[in-house]
Amino acid sequence: MEYVLGIDGGGTKTAAVILTTDGEILGFGEGGASTYGVVPLEDTQIHIAEAVDRARQRAGISAFPFQAAFLGLGNVVSEADRQAIRQIAQALGLADVDKIGVDHDIRVALAGGLSGKPGIALILGTGASCFGLNAGGKTWRSGGWGPLIDDGGSGYWMGIQAMHAAVTAYDGRGAATQLTSLVMETLELETMDGLMNRLYAQNLSRSEIGNLGKLVFSAAQKGDQIALKIVQQGCDLLAECVFAVARKLEMDASQCEVALVGGLTRAGPIYLDPLMNAIGSRLPGCNVHLADMPPVLGAGLLALQVLHPTLPGSIFQKIQEKSKRTSFDQVESFVIL
Repeated sequence: MEYVLGIDGGGTKTAAVILTTDGEILGFGEGGASTYGVVPLEDTQIHIAEAVDRARQRAGISAFPFQAAFLGLGNVVSEADRQAIRQIAQALGLADVDKIGVDHDIRVALAGGLSGKPGIALILGTGASCFGLNAGGKTWRSGGWGPLIDDGGSGYWMGIQAMHAAVTAYDGRGAATQLTSLVMETLELETMDGLMNRLYAQNLSRSEIGNLGKLVFSAAQKGDQIALKIVQQGCDLLAECVFAVARKLEMDASQCEVALVGGLTRAGPIYLDPLMNAIGSRLPGCNVHLADMPPVLGAGLLALQVLHPTLPGSIFQKIQEKSKRTSFDQVESFVIL
């Protein structure tokens, strides 16, 4: 029997899946974070190896190399980035060099989110980014330029907005909001003055800031007007990313598919309803829905396409049906806030 390997690597964890070449899902595994440029390359290699080894153990196989492998990692956008990850895959002996595919994590999110079909994927996690593929094979990415200059609407962005609203309300520059007390409680601050030490001296991490994003949804659900405004602003920023991709790929006048992928989708209607409305107002003909499958299975599909660029529909259907009966609780590739 022959096998392929899919890898989805992000800032929280790395997920691996092993499939047979006819589309049977054999095993999943997890490792540590592997986002390129954020995690040192040596750690990226270690964490990919961890995920692959655990997937092999669960699948009950020891075969190396795989017939093909596809690695989708965060921040992999240039050819130099791809080459660095390809060298890691070669060093680990994952597959022959001409059978190794490498790209950014949004591509595997799209492949899983729309079961290999053309369309647009919007990643909603600690970071945020958008990627599209049209029927002619042309691709475009929008957003995802990182927390310093972009990532509007992401969990990190929401967390920053939560703290901004809290301190401006506290010192009298902004309207009163539940976020003041929620931020203090979550960060275990006796007074708001302790925030500066927690944020700067103790170096509040990206994931910790992203975790504050859920406070915005909590306050919004209770009718907090400041929180509701933050949610709407974030949804508008994300919708602009989707519209930019659709326009660039000449999909803005068509009935394109848009898949929502990532941990923020678990926020529920308080977030998804205004987000879908914001996208729909800019792209009236689009169909916005949650992802068909997690990104790691998208990586598996792309690994299969390294071998066979035109896969029969039966394989897509088999993987999609199997994914519905599979628990991803222990190998979740979405960013969890």
